[in-house]
Amino acid sequence: MALVLIVLLVAFACSSDLERRTIPPEVESAINAVADDIAAERYEKIYAEASELWRQDTTLEQSVATFKTLRTKLGPVENRVMQSATEQQNSGGPLKGRAYIVSYRTRFQNGEGMETFTLIERDRQWQLARYFVNSTALK
Repeated sequence: MALVLIVLLVAFACSSDLERRTIPPEVESAINAVADDIAAERYEKIYAEASELWRQDTTLEQSVATFKTLRTKLGPVENRVMQSATEQQNSGGPLKGRAYIVSYRTRFQNGEGMETFTLIERDRQWQLARYFVNSTALK
């Protein structure tokens, strides 16, 4: 009986970890598209395709300036490893509806940091709502 309980606990722990480390393919695809646009410095495209929430929080000029500053200080992304993925179902607030917050430990050319992509689902499409980079190389 104890062996069965241990096996069940290990199986549950593994499945829980898998859930936290995976995201739906359509969310991953949206993040990859944004990441590709950042890498190619297509900042206007990112702004145009982002959610209304993004455009309410910043102007096109502010958005482009922020991305350019990140690129200048950090350089291009060399690799990223997912650290967490959280799905939310919100009944109100700015992230109303279904949202995913996905964080990566990212190595940039000039330093390391944490990148966080927040996407919201609108009309069955995933759109960028927020993008945040935390790195000591930004100081």
